[in-house]
Amino acid sequence: MVKTLLSQVKEYKRDSILTPVFMILEVIFETLIPLLMASIINDGVMKGDLKHIYIVGAAMLVLAVGGLWSGAMGGKYGARASTGFAKNLRKAMYENIQTFSFSNIDKYSTSGLVTRLTTDVTNLQNAYQMILRMCMRSPMSLICAMAMAFYVNAKVACIYLIAVIVLGIFLFVLVRKTMGYFDAVFRKYDDLNESVQENVSAIRVVKAYSREEYEQSKFRKASENVYKMFVKAESLIVLNAPVMMLTVYGCILLISWIGAKMIVGGTMQVGDLSALLGYCMNILMSLMMLSMVFVMITMSIASGERVAEVINDRPDITDPENPVLTVSDGSIEFDHVDFSYKKQSGEPVLKDINLQIASGETIGILGGTGSAKSSLVNLVSRLYDVTEGSVRVGGVDVRNYGVEALRNQVAVVLQNNVLFSGTILDNLRWGDPEATEEECKHACELACADEFIQKMPKGYHTYIEQGGTNVSGGQKQRLCIARALLKKPKVLILDDSTSAVDTATDASIRRAFAEEIPGTTKLIIAQRISSIQNCDRIIVMEDGRVNDFGAHEELLAQNQIYQEIYESQAAGNADFDEPGKE
Repeated sequence: MVKTLLSQVKEYKRDSILTPVFMILEVIFETLIPLLMASIINDGVMKGDLKHIYIVGAAMLVLAVGGLWSGAMGGKYGARASTGFAKNLRKAMYENIQTFSFSNIDKYSTSGLVTRLTTDVTNLQNAYQMILRMCMRSPMSLICAMAMAFYVNAKVACIYLIAVIVLGIFLFVLVRKTMGYFDAVFRKYDDLNESVQENVSAIRVVKAYSREEYEQSKFRKASENVYKMFVKAESLIVLNAPVMMLTVYGCILLISWIGAKMIVGGTMQVGDLSALLGYCMNILMSLMMLSMVFVMITMSIASGERVAEVINDRPDITDPENPVLTVSDGSIEFDHVDFSYKKQSGEPVLKDINLQIASGETIGILGGTGSAKSSLVNLVSRLYDVTEGSVRVGGVDVRNYGVEALRNQVAVVLQNNVLFSGTILDNLRWGDPEATEEECKHACELACADEFIQKMPKGYHTYIEQGGTNVSGGQKQRLCIARALLKKPKVLILDDSTSAVDTATDASIRRAFAEEIPGTTKLIIAQRISSIQNCDRIIVMEDGRVNDFGAHEELLAQNQIYQEIYESQAAGNADFDEPGKE
């Protein structure tokens, strides 16, 4: 973990080195001041030497200015190093997330990734700054002050040594106990972010069902859990301050009492006692700052592990050593394919799939919920890898292609249509960044989207809100289809992506496909038989297997599942996912 995190310091190494250097300089300047103060008292005030007071006083002023300048420079470089470190951490995580396959993404919740990119990185940023500044300054100040205290009077300085040992044991116990609480806190943060994200993204549904009170209750519960865990952690951490202050004032009293007796006995000068009291504050304040550093590091350990996990996670799907970069055609072959989302355990989602689809064919895919229709088509563009067997596109195993080369030729319109904030043209050009406005318009005409776009105030320059909230479900589906068509793919996969459009529009889109992209292999998952009955062939899925594969007329004559779906829809029931229909 430490190696992973430190590798993100990168161009901020110079700032990371200069920060502790200036902190050490500040400590040296501060440590010399009590010694000079003792000299002023012993050799200036007590002897009435005004010249000595002026000279040493000027030296103290120089040291104070030097300490101030060193502290300011340490703060400047420390801030630059820590914020740069945080920037690199976010960048490394975000870039690595972009390489993840679906199986990698399945390991993390969206809210968990958001927490890691925000709260966890902020904790690490604060901890890194504390380490560069306080973790160097405090031990150095402690060592220098302790050395000077022993130099002034070794007998009295032993009081400091005992105090340091006692406080060190206390800090060790405190850190160990709080570490578990902070680890749990960040898991609770994931739940809190998940509650907020889910509520905001689905606010229309919440309003439609009047579930505001329920959502508020869920948020309160998640917030309460975070609160309770923090209270438990803070209730331990808060013990730090009174124990420290008790030790500080106890040391001051002991030193004052012992020092006064020694002054009366003539074995110590007044200036030496003043210096010892100054070093007492330096030592114990250094301990207090160290305790804060330990607490911050304790918090950041849990955050560091979570951040390093994302950075170190390697994508399950990568390019082979010598990738094939050209997809010759849109033919597809499933050869004894088994697939499971968990590679080493669990029942396969797809079992012994054997299919041969010619380039340019239009294939319908029908089946009940849970019959693995989406899992089947996800293997074509290698969103997941097969567990057993192989999937070939253009006669080549998809695992032998460069991932980008394959996906550029396999356009997928997923079940959950996603639009991004930006204009309609910005969204369409996800399919082809170089597409002209005329090409975008033509793709929208094929997808039956041009008509509603022209009615919008700014046409193709209309701004789409985040998540496409200012367009309807059917409009969103048609824009996503147009975006896929701009890729001019050899394989086009429509995963139930016309479910929100009327049957007439659905028929127009299918007709445009047949006329405009006859050479493209089309895989169409649909719930309506009317959407796929004109396909060349239809796959009937049941419980992860291919129950039948043939033309509409063949299936209607011989396949019981297909007959039941057809009859239920012909009778006006468009939902074929009834009990017993899978």
